[in-house]
Amino acid sequence: MTQCHRLTIEPQGFFLDGKPFRFIAGAIHYFRVPKSYWADRLKKLKACGFNAVETYIAWNAHQPTEDSFCYEDMLDVEEFLRTAQSLGLYAIVRPGPYICSEWEFGGLPWWLLKKPGIRLRCLNKPYMDAVNRFFDDLMPRLAPLQSTQGGPILMMQVENEYGSYGDDKPYLRAIADGMRTRGIDVPLFTSDGPTDFMLTGGTLPGIHKTGNFGSDPKGHFAKLREHQPDGPLMCCEFWNGWFDHWTEQHHLRNPEDAAAFLKELLEGGDNVCAYMFHGGTNFGFMNGANGLTDYQPTVNSYDDDAPLNECGDPTPKYWMFREVVSKYADLPDIDFPEVAPKARYGTLRFTQSARLFDNLEALSQPVHDAVPLTMEELNQGYGFALYKTRVSGPREELPVVLQQVHDRAHIYVDGALKGIQYRNDPEPAVKIKIPSDGCELAVLVENMGRINYGYNLMDRKGITEGIRLGQAFVYQWDCYPLPLNDLSGVKFKDKTPEFDGTPLFMRAVLTLNEPPKDTFVKLPGFKKGVIFVNGRILSRYWEVGPQKSAYLPAPFLKEGENEIIVLDLEGFERPEVVLDDAFDLG
Repeated sequence: MTQCHRLTIEPQGFFLDGKPFRFIAGAIHYFRVPKSYWADRLKKLKACGFNAVETYIAWNAHQPTEDSFCYEDMLDVEEFLRTAQSLGLYAIVRPGPYICSEWEFGGLPWWLLKKPGIRLRCLNKPYMDAVNRFFDDLMPRLAPLQSTQGGPILMMQVENEYGSYGDDKPYLRAIADGMRTRGIDVPLFTSDGPTDFMLTGGTLPGIHKTGNFGSDPKGHFAKLREHQPDGPLMCCEFWNGWFDHWTEQHHLRNPEDAAAFLKELLEGGDNVCAYMFHGGTNFGFMNGANGLTDYQPTVNSYDDDAPLNECGDPTPKYWMFREVVSKYADLPDIDFPEVAPKARYGTLRFTQSARLFDNLEALSQPVHDAVPLTMEELNQGYGFALYKTRVSGPREELPVVLQQVHDRAHIYVDGALKGIQYRNDPEPAVKIKIPSDGCELAVLVENMGRINYGYNLMDRKGITEGIRLGQAFVYQWDCYPLPLNDLSGVKFKDKTPEFDGTPLFMRAVLTLNEPPKDTFVKLPGFKKGVIFVNGRILSRYWEVGPQKSAYLPAPFLKEGENEIIVLDLEGFERPEVVLDDAFDLG
């Protein structure tokens, strides 16, 4: 018979079945970790002395289109939670609908941006209609997994860090009530930064408040106490590491410093959730971006300098955390999982190639419109969009102005690359002179990840306002959506790749005669593009770093032939890919 448990929140602390309880939790997001590795990561959490796992729910992954839901493979959140329970772990679930998390669009589905009149994260009818449909599907899956019904879930969050975005209390109440009316009866909580404006805007009477921070627990908890005079203190996100943006340095937090902070929390009798305990990977196009000032896209790795690194191996921080926790909780007597073996498969040469522009018919059906359409208007979530037109001449030399390009564009004239325009660039990158017989103008735009935090969430992609030559707009465009989620129609030729300035697919085959192992894809001498493995979009690459390798877990490979394709945008030194046994995050 399944045993039920009830967590209560009393003035003096958390109580589980009437006995004092303290959360020593760690964040692991199921959607960032291959399913066959869930048990391994969760066992390592348990072996570190932690008693609960925390996870977000990624709405955009579970509802990829307005009319479809997905809970398969890495999205089987119910199985993830059952696995945690089988190992004796409790769970904290944060279902959003917004999650931030350096995840594409903060977990909101891209198709929301197609809806007329929509406003995000407030009591707006088009938005709430979508949220309610998602909750109708999700909450019946989570309700039976509550501790009150024999499952592992002890607590669930209302929205996420809402005080940093707004103060619509009826909206927050609608989210909380929407969970309750769909069968959620475990305690609810909010989490916000420890400032007055965040705790004022992001909290609700009667719902427990927690704080997110990575330093000065006494000062931050003092601020929290001003807004919540009693009840258990909890750091819901103890930032023991940090994430990386492209063009920046890889972030590291000294392990001794992080362990000392954890010790201070536990010594004070406080509750804690390590964010992240294991970060995993933003596979495919699922990285988010910051955009309060300049646009800052996040890398694919979500290593986050966590106690378990991107590929799940314990770091010095892990062992220091374990030593600290052992002073305040009993370490379980369980077999520690072995570190997954890594393979150095060596260097492969790309022996086949195909030009993107030669394969447009196999990849896309163009839409003609007077103006260049956004990706959302093209019914496209992720990837690239190509805009082509014939420009009449003659015209004197004029700048090509991509008005609000989101996010990075390659500009071609009569098939030749003329320049690259990035969203952050203050001036146009290209000037052209149009001959009397005109020319073909083409612009290939890469969506590098929707903004996931702050007041610029309405981050539509592609050309979002228009394309001008000088002050005059150019009209009549063929718009090609290029999500690149199916490359089966690309016609490769048995030809050594040669870069001619236009995007180039390159193909190699990795043949394995034994069960695959984890490995890391490296492209030395390559500038920018996308990696595909066995039909899966694995990762972006960009020479600016910091990330210099793409984690390729063994479950994404198979015995026999494995197809590796690279879409290269800007050229390379040698048409070779390296499969190494060590990662390089800069």
